[in-house]
Amino acid sequence: MCGIAGIIQSNPGRFQLSQLQQMTDAIAHRGPDGAGEWCNQNNTVLLGHRRLSIIDLSSAGEQPMHYLDRYSIVHNGEIYNYTELRNLLQQKGYQFRSQTDTEVIAAAWDYWKEDCLQHFDGMFAFAIWDQQEQELFAAVDRFGEKPFYYTLEEDALVFGSEMKALWAAGINKAPNLQMLFNFITIGYTSNPEKKEETFYQQIYRLPAASYLVYSLPDQLLEIQTYWKIDPEKEQSSISDEAAISQFHELFQRSVSRRMRSDVPIGSSLSGGLDSSSIAAMVYALRSSNYSGKAFTAAFPGFEKDESKYARQVADRFELEQHLVNITATDLMQDWEKLCLHQEEPFGSSSSYAQYKVYELAKENGIKVLLDGQGADEILAGYHKYYKWYWQELFRKSKLNRSGERKATLELGINEPFTWKNRIAAWFPSFASIVIENQYLAKALAHPDLTKTFVQQQSRDAYYTPPDHFTLNGVLHFNSFVHGLEELLRLADRNSMAHGREVRLPFLSHELVEFLFSLPSHFKIRKGRTKWLLRESMKNTLPETITWRTDKVGFEPPQQQWMEDKTVAEAIRAAKEKLVTEKILKPEVLDKNIRPQAAHDPGNDDWRYLSAALLFK
Repeated sequence: MCGIAGIIQSNPGRFQLSQLQQMTDAIAHRGPDGAGEWCNQNNTVLLGHRRLSIIDLSSAGEQPMHYLDRYSIVHNGEIYNYTELRNLLQQKGYQFRSQTDTEVIAAAWDYWKEDCLQHFDGMFAFAIWDQQEQELFAAVDRFGEKPFYYTLEEDALVFGSEMKALWAAGINKAPNLQMLFNFITIGYTSNPEKKEETFYQQIYRLPAASYLVYSLPDQLLEIQTYWKIDPEKEQSSISDEAAISQFHELFQRSVSRRMRSDVPIGSSLSGGLDSSSIAAMVYALRSSNYSGKAFTAAFPGFEKDESKYARQVADRFELEQHLVNITATDLMQDWEKLCLHQEEPFGSSSSYAQYKVYELAKENGIKVLLDGQGADEILAGYHKYYKWYWQELFRKSKLNRSGERKATLELGINEPFTWKNRIAAWFPSFASIVIENQYLAKALAHPDLTKTFVQQQSRDAYYTPPDHFTLNGVLHFNSFVHGLEELLRLADRNSMAHGREVRLPFLSHELVEFLFSLPSHFKIRKGRTKWLLRESMKNTLPETITWRTDKVGFEPPQQQWMEDKTVAEAIRAAKEKLVTEKILKPEVLDKNIRPQAAHDPGNDDWRYLSAALLFK
């Protein structure tokens, strides 16, 4: 886990090593253990790196790394199956001077070229310069856990792990007002139709499961997708016992691989099913490099505080639990730093709670943490997924006899299923058009926005519903189109702000491919979300964890925080900034602030607070 930066230029006089060093200095928090810069003889290729030492702590792991007198590589992330690949490549005649996964990437690229990506189980963003071909090859992992930002100019490709690296090189910092319009009106932090788009003009992200090739002689950029899952693929016929067994095996393999480290590992522990399942699996594996330290955000007195559940898990698996209590005062004290690291607007204060958990890990000397992100999207963990499953059953005339709605009600979960859902089940294409038009109409009618801002930015406004009105279809949408990408961005920035590495066992591509091959009833059954995970862990976790029916979603007391005087003053200052930028109407300053919970829809005041960071 590190930070990378680089410049490929046809004009060797434009950028110098001093500017590359400014880029790596801007992301020093990502790699506090070392720095390195390199350029080729004619100064057309400059590569920089900030190191967070996790695997092979010796000087042999320093980057930029050179291989076979031909390739130069900078790498951010981890290839979890690097040991197996290293052994395979050694059998092919490759030799290694380090114990790093970075050197394995270089050898794998030499042997398989772009097909090497099919062999990697990991989270990564790397760039390899091929001196012989005069080409740069760069790629990110299947889910986009690790970031890669770039800008393409007439005579240069400039890239980095964070946008602040590009800004340090003098790249323009102009807000993307269309993205801002969609964020304020419907809460979007990405563009599902143009995944490369960011909140800044001319700065792009390399989308998940993609690679780019930049040829220096031709100054041509090509981007390709190398992996995808088809949500409509014919689903496998498998028994409950076989599915539970295979899921458990894949989950165990994923956790085991993500325990590979030369430094001690800890875990985030929210008290929910996902992080608790990881804690249980780690306990069963008895890994020697697991520190036994778990880190939890606590909100005393808040009705959705989960620390009591986290304590049960810590006690069961003999964990050394560390708690951080977070207040509105803390939020305001850290607000500037939080925004600096996030770079783009974010939809709720949940991001800050995560930021403080990773800070707590740093204070206790833990560099690597396991976290449960991704499970909700691939296993149907949110209550909103019920309606999608019920629509699927209704369309097949199975809803009533399945007993699913009745079972959900008996669990105390009163999720609505109206005539609108029935129409959507029968006419999904029509429902998609209606939903899209409703969102766009709501965006255009936003009462706080200036007429000019709406007219100029709404012409290409977007709301993208799922393509497939099935449970697997909406899970695919939230995992690969819109939803998970924001959570992964937040996790990367919040962890790397403190020089911590976060590993996500539920985002093993082998595990995800298996889950999408299963019919919907393995995700929701008898009113239980995440049925397969619950069944797999029911003999290991406390019953109060396994069979919980409430879904909190890592929620801090945001509504209470927004009632705090200091927070209210910050919101007003943000509004004033947006009024000055002619985005909000001046009369919005006369409106009372409306405090809302973190996941409440239409949380305008929080969005204004977050959106103002674009203009600093």
